[in-house]
Amino acid sequence: MSTLAPSRTAVVTFAVDAVCVLVFAAAGRQSHEPGSAVATVLVIAWPFLLAALLAHGALVLRGRTATSLGSGAAVLATTYVVGMALRGLSGRGLAPAFLVVAAISLTVLLLGWRAAYAVWSRRRA
Repeated sequence: MSTLAPSRTAVVTFAVDAVCVLVFAAAGRQSHEPGSAVATVLVIAWPFLLAALLAHGALVLRGRTATSLGSGAAVLATTYVVGMALRGLSGRGLAPAFLVVAAISLTVLLLGWRAAYAVWSRRRA
């Protein structure tokens, strides 16, 4: 992604993170509300999608891309903390087990693709 223009890199990186958040929400919905509509995935995902968008916006304002593991850690922290706060404020549950599973899932997804990208880009260079 480093060969893309900075604004395009930001859009692509956010899109990949948004897919990761949707995968997280869909997996949770499948485990706890099987057979529910796509709307349920969006109800689960929206706080985390908004939080990820805020994180990406902050990185863009600082002139940084979110492809590195360091920037990814900032996206992860913001997505998790702000996402959980928004989820709680919206009346959705914050059960301790959900907090742990969400932390693990988001970490694997949001940092996992960046680690794979780092390996791929090093091998390509």
